[in-house]
Amino acid sequence: MSLSTEQKATSGSITSYFVDQPRFPFCKGCGHQSVLRRLNDALVSLQLPPDKVALVTDIGCIGLTDALFKDIHTVHTTHGRSTAFATGIALADSLLADGKLKTIVLIGDGGAMIGLQHLVHAAMLNVDVTVLICNNFVYGMTGGQGSGLTPECFVTATTPKGNIVPPVDICEILTASNAPFVARTVATDRSLSDLLAKAIAYNGFAAIEILELCTEFAVPQNKLDGQRLYDIAKKNGWGVGILAERMDRSPYAVRYREEVLNKTDVVSQLDAIHRIGTRIPTLKKPVSILLAGSAGERVQSSAGLVATAAVAAGLNITQKNDNPVTQGSGFSVAELWFSAHEIGFTGITRPDFLLVTSVDGWREMYSQRVFARLDRSSALYIDETLQVPECDGVVHRLKLRSVFGGKDAALGLLVFVLLRHDILPRDLVLRVVREKYRGDVDFFFTRLQQLEMESDRGNVSR
Repeated sequence: MSLSTEQKATSGSITSYFVDQPRFPFCKGCGHQSVLRRLNDALVSLQLPPDKVALVTDIGCIGLTDALFKDIHTVHTTHGRSTAFATGIALADSLLADGKLKTIVLIGDGGAMIGLQHLVHAAMLNVDVTVLICNNFVYGMTGGQGSGLTPECFVTATTPKGNIVPPVDICEILTASNAPFVARTVATDRSLSDLLAKAIAYNGFAAIEILELCTEFAVPQNKLDGQRLYDIAKKNGWGVGILAERMDRSPYAVRYREEVLNKTDVVSQLDAIHRIGTRIPTLKKPVSILLAGSAGERVQSSAGLVATAAVAAGLNITQKNDNPVTQGSGFSVAELWFSAHEIGFTGITRPDFLLVTSVDGWREMYSQRVFARLDRSSALYIDETLQVPECDGVVHRLKLRSVFGGKDAALGLLVFVLLRHDILPRDLVLRVVREKYRGDVDFFFTRLQQLEMESDRGNVSR
């Protein structure tokens, strides 16, 4: 029998992770409330520091959970993507921080099927994430439609005569995906908190499918009670209890360190950045650059190369890319933020520098009304063959494509602007280009020098 929160709490320990006097937003009798109470009990039993717990919630009724917990990290995601977000969080913590964060996913049966590939991939990787699949057999927030986990003969809004499609066994799929810890239980199980604690404490991927009842849609249509959840499981051939508990798989972060980071080629790439040397430039304020060009002309890889230089300089840097669904045609855009301090938001509404190297990039900037958002503090650097739209920014027309050619126009302009405005140290930028650039370095530097000389002679039109 599972002990209550009060029984497990000791003097000076955390007695609850809930906010004071939590008000549960669920329908009366909904299994979600029971799951959350048992989750709170599990956390109390583990006595995890609140700042070492990340709760990632999906769309649906279960996604209303965030506001019920205090002090722990909470992330509310798009439908079906909660496991993907959690995987990223767990990997970042395990590889870049102290690896002590426990990441927990709350997802419904609808979200689990929409994001099935994310679940499978997290299981294959064996990231340190605990996924709680709250399966009440229907899409409870949107009208009680059937999901991929709806049992046969179950009456839903989309199967009014009873479901005639066999449901997916989500636990079997995860087990077949090499998930090391998999379990299934019901929301009313008295030992649920102990099972949750065991899954959370497990060092690796753990998933528990928790069978529940949606009292608004499932119960009235199917004349169910809590005890019949076991009958539903048995009828569908679903095992109950711990279905997999392997100790032969190392977590992804452990294997990555041993088998990837320790490889000579990867280490040499990391060392190359450090060999370049670090120097922290004195940026008085964050600098934003929006680079727009054509697919296949190294727009995004050039931005990535410059980001490497920013890291070597000790700056904070973010890069956000955009391109159409196709990869080899149309526009290619990269947004860069440089800052001496932590960057909390990556969106660029009005860039400090807008760099346009091709007609594809021009069209995309025009369609997004970026030109119209420039003000007198903005600078527009644009190839001389392109029309200069009406804007308030300071305009610089350059012979980019005639000097660098299409393949190097993006990198050439980006490096030119970085050096012209002292955003990064010149010697560092040039050393990064020499270390990591995949083209003809001497050709590139010759063309860069040509562009700089023309600028010095005043041959940059405005």
